[in-house]
Amino acid sequence: MLSYQHAYHAGGPADVHKHALLAWALARLAAREKPATYIETHAGRGLYDLGGPEAATTGEAAAGVLRLLPRLRPGHPYAQAVALVRDRHGAGAYPGSPLIAASLLRPADRLHLAELHPAEHRALVALMAGRRADIRHTDGLAMARALAPPLPRRGLLLVDPSWEVKADYARLPALIADLHRRWPVGVILLWYPLLAGAPQAPMLAALAARFGDRGLGHEVRFPPARPGHGLEGSGLFAINPPWGFAAAAAEVAALFRAG
Repeated sequence: MLSYQHAYHAGGPADVHKHALLAWALARLAAREKPATYIETHAGRGLYDLGGPEAATTGEAAAGVLRLLPRLRPGHPYAQAVALVRDRHGAGAYPGSPLIAASLLRPADRLHLAELHPAEHRALVALMAGRRADIRHTDGLAMARALAPPLPRRGLLLVDPSWEVKADYARLPALIADLHRRWPVGVILLWYPLLAGAPQAPMLAALAARFGDRGLGHEVRFPPARPGHGLEGSGLFAINPPWGFAAAAAEVAALFRAG
């Protein structure tokens, strides 16, 4: 469960899909004067080096952000967040979702981040030093359940497991339904991989049955970054998606159709 290292996958096509829509949703939250809460269940280390050996090993960043970001309109919140991080940390830097959130949200907004991997947690704590963030070395779903409903009540929860634990597919619909019951106004984003055999299909059917028109799924497909790579695409299931989410998702999907 603690063997996953996102440094090998940072900036890949799945990150572009997930982070572009996350950044858009966070910018919508920040566009209103009222403060907001951001909760993330699997935060990682928050900052990655696309020039490092991990990125070179997989080639996912080359197939992802390095190829796709130049196609995105310059004013998009995702482009803004990446630019801010590169200005501070160098041209090879890539922000994980905690740093994207910290780049786009305001001092009055609250960030709650969980990461179980000891080394990743230590790196996240060091990265976020001086920022107003609650960082916990704990199970992120348990943290989210304990916080719900958070204050401020406006906000977004990102659930982004590694999916190494295959039981997550079966258990997450009920857990997310419980979080929604506790926090009915919160936006919930669940990221999942598209893999051969479609292990995500029963989970998505359960989510659709539970949430109906309150839920909206979006998927993109892309070629494997390297021979034998099993990732065929990226999916997000949004509960209480902000107005305009479908149009924002279509804009991101167009990046992947450009060839």
